[in-house]
Amino acid sequence: MRRLILLVALFAAAAAFADSNTPPAYWSDRQLPDPRQEARAQGLMNELRCLVCQGQSIADSDADLAADMRDLVRRRIAAGEKPAAIRGWLIQRYGTWISYRPTTEPATWPLWLAPLILLVLGAFMVRHRIRLGKRA
Repeated sequence: MRRLILLVALFAAAAAFADSNTPPAYWSDRQLPDPRQEARAQGLMNELRCLVCQGQSIADSDADLAADMRDLVRRRIAAGEKPAAIRGWLIQRYGTWISYRPTTEPATWPLWLAPLILLVLGAFMVRHRIRLGKRA
């Protein structure tokens, strides 16, 4: 019985050790002193997907990785780098999925064309249905 209690206590204590002990990155939750740079950083952070949360931008996520990415974005913006260059570097490093902005590379063409094809197909179906209704 004691072993079972000890085992349950160990499993319960494991969750306490799952959090990171490292301090948060300096710029993860601080704003840049220059409002224009902060606005550019916020704009970019809202366009980047959190790799941990997957449904949130790095601006909204509480994940440690998102905090590190916010710090990275702010540091690079403060150093004078353009948001497009930062986004390009992150896409190169993590893949196109990180950006909420869809790309226009050949792999995504079906995603761009599918709505148009479905719209044309639906128009033909409606037209055919109307013609059948007029004949009856």
